[in-house]
Amino acid sequence: MWLSGCSGCHMSLLDIDERILELVKHVDILFSPIVDIKVKDMPYVDVGIVEGCVNNTDQEHELKMLRERCKVLIALGDCAVTGNVPSLRNQFALKDCLSRAYEQTESTKIACIPNDPVVPKLLPKAHPLQEIVKVDLHIPGCPPDADCIWFALTELLAGRIPQLNEKNMRYD
Repeated sequence: MWLSGCSGCHMSLLDIDERILELVKHVDILFSPIVDIKVKDMPYVDVGIVEGCVNNTDQEHELKMLRERCKVLIALGDCAVTGNVPSLRNQFALKDCLSRAYEQTESTKIACIPNDPVVPKLLPKAHPLQEIVKVDLHIPGCPPDADCIWFALTELLAGRIPQLNEKNMRYD
């Protein structure tokens, strides 16, 4: 699942390169930004992987639904783990963020804060996943290294909870 993040974590997942062919021998990707399934049809899964933090009411609902439908929930990347860049807005009042984005921005032609029921409402603060639901595994990094993601997934496939440490988490 992709919430408020840059999709860098999804790119790191794809950076496992040809190992993805080995992975798909053992897993089915049932719900993802690259699989066209609507949230209302979200399947029950063994492992749910979430990139990004929770910024709006739709994301909060979707995350809670995924938590109910998965056995293991992984917070993938610093946005999911800590809130990272999207949570920088937490130091300001929501009304001030909206005003700056929609009314005061130099490129704004029509100064109007969206107020349409189709547009999800921003939460007063951005939240890392564990502030909303129980998270079973945190994989930090911005983005996490592909080898670290591979390690975590293969450990889960082997029936073990991954133990992340300085040997399998690196930032070079």
